[in-house]
Amino acid sequence: MTEDRKAAARREDWKTEPMPEQHASFVLDRSFSGGEMDALRRGNIPQAMEDKWFWYMEGSTLWAHRSWTGCCIYRIDFKDDNHHLVTVNRDPEQYGCTSIREDVEALNKLLDWWTQAPYDPCHEWLSETYDALKKAGRI
Repeated sequence: MTEDRKAAARREDWKTEPMPEQHASFVLDRSFSGGEMDALRRGNIPQAMEDKWFWYMEGSTLWAHRSWTGCCIYRIDFKDDNHHLVTVNRDPEQYGCTSIREDVEALNKLLDWWTQAPYDPCHEWLSETYDALKKAGRI
């Protein structure tokens, strides 16, 4: 996504699947600046294979989908009190994580990337790859 793109991403811009019936919820305690919320509202339409996320906002809800499959992984309902309600996919055929703690950590990392200006999916991909190799004991 280029920073000068004026139109925000919309659901119709990408293949998306609904949040499955198998899901969990948690509260994400985090504040966002006006600029960070603007970045999230712009959303992201993937432009390269390394860009693994499509996200968009409808009202105060952010929907985050894996770009290759369209599976909805996160839904974030932003709240004025900064106690945001997150719904996370728990369908094992779509998403392998089963730990709220790991989801909080992963989602916070994603939000850190997604609110940068400009958003760089290649840098995010390299970071995720490094973390996966480290977790697997390869580094």
